[in-house]
Amino acid sequence: MQLAFWVRRAHKWIGLVIGVQALLWMISGLYMVVVPLEVIHGDHLAHVPTERLNPSATRITQARLHELYPGITSVRMKSLLGKETYEIKQGQQTTLVEAADGRKLSPLGREEVVALADAAYVGEGSIRGVEWVTKAPQEVGTRSVPLWAVHYDEPGKTTLYFSPFSGDLVARRHELWRWFDFLWMFHIMDYETRADVNNTLLRVASISGLAFALSGAWLLFYSFKRRKHA
Repeated sequence: MQLAFWVRRAHKWIGLVIGVQALLWMISGLYMVVVPLEVIHGDHLAHVPTERLNPSATRITQARLHELYPGITSVRMKSLLGKETYEIKQGQQTTLVEAADGRKLSPLGREEVVALADAAYVGEGSIRGVEWVTKAPQEVGTRSVPLWAVHYDEPGKTTLYFSPFSGDLVARRHELWRWFDFLWMFHIMDYETRADVNNTLLRVASISGLAFALSGAWLLFYSFKRRKHA
């Protein structure tokens, strides 16, 4: 039968094309199932310490704060390295100031970032290097630069990224995360940003996989039908 010939041929070639990607889907999916998400996120390596604010502490008035930093759109109070601070935003700009007198603290220097890293890190390694990052590496995605990167000397090659303007720990990266990111790239077939789960290549592969399954089901049904009539 002519139709069966072409369906069988299409099934074979689609299988050759989609087979490798199907294997990559299974390998990457297995990794995502085996390694817990909290491990991927690095929750076991670093935490953000919480410090209580002192209700009786001397603080600059809000009026004076707005006078010193005009155009404030938001204010957040927090304790940083035992010091009460205001994190203020002026449009897209973030500035860290001392709550007591309004003195500007950001961008934070190397010593402050090392102290923040020491307070956050709960792993077993020691700091092997501190880097001022002006060009965002792949592993921090679209996060704003510059950033401080604190690298640790341990098997997982942990790196903690801090914002010099807010003092926040913005990313935890280690080898298990990097493997996840690498396999995620193959899983969603986005080889550029590793973020687009609705890209054309993935759609084509998914449709091809469906065509492979449907053609295989049709051939199976056709073979049973032929045996019945034989």
